[in-house]
Amino acid sequence: MNTVFSPELLAGKVALVTGAGKGIGRACAEQLVAAGATVHAVARTQSDLESLKEALGDRLVPVVMDAASSQFLQYVDQMSTLDVLVNNVGTNTPQPFVDVDDEVLDRMLALNVRSLFKAAQHAARHMQKVGNGGSIINISSQMGHVGSPGRTVYCMTKHAIEGLTKAMGVELAPDNIRVNSVGPTFIETPMTAPMFEKPEFQQFVNDRIPLGRVGKPNDVAYTVVFLASDAAQLVTGSCYKVDGGWTAQ
Repeated sequence: MNTVFSPELLAGKVALVTGAGKGIGRACAEQLVAAGATVHAVARTQSDLESLKEALGDRLVPVVMDAASSQFLQYVDQMSTLDVLVNNVGTNTPQPFVDVDDEVLDRMLALNVRSLFKAAQHAARHMQKVGNGGSIINISSQMGHVGSPGRTVYCMTKHAIEGLTKAMGVELAPDNIRVNSVGPTFIETPMTAPMFEKPEFQQFVNDRIPLGRVGKPNDVAYTVVFLASDAAQLVTGSCYKVDGGWTAQ
């Protein structure tokens, strides 16, 4: 595992990462542990968390659970301490706007918006109760700032997360709870792999990233660790776009 962080950066901190089995969430768990945190890694697939535990050791706490469930919210409530939430739940089913069906619409709103909202709400309550402040990091998307064909529902949900992040940042500031989002471009993950198998899609993406490459999971994870740390102690209500310049055009 490559890292750029000192193991003292987050020493003594406790983080919770949802969607930690694969892709961005897994990279976030790895980098948070590398920076010294103890990480509760949440995913539905036990084998993914077992391999993560084997790689990272005792500071990785595997939590085999659906982050959209009431059981997960109870888990958050019962944690003894929580300093960092990486809110990484989300899905996408691209469809033309006029063809979006109710099942896709309802599922994406439920997972991308409602589940993320509830996780943040319970984490914030926990942080308020303990009284030591904290950092909540919502994994959003560059699609929270622009539009794209075939992604109307996804764009809608990610724009919602950007608004939520700003409002939370303002409201929770008196409790020293910082709330920020990270907006990645297309990242090489198991979820996007089938998309990149289509040459026309690969060309569509490459043409829109001035830095000339799609993202790697660690590109996002490095930004997450920064936002979790005291290096970002005056940063709240903001989005850090890890998009290679896509949204700057």
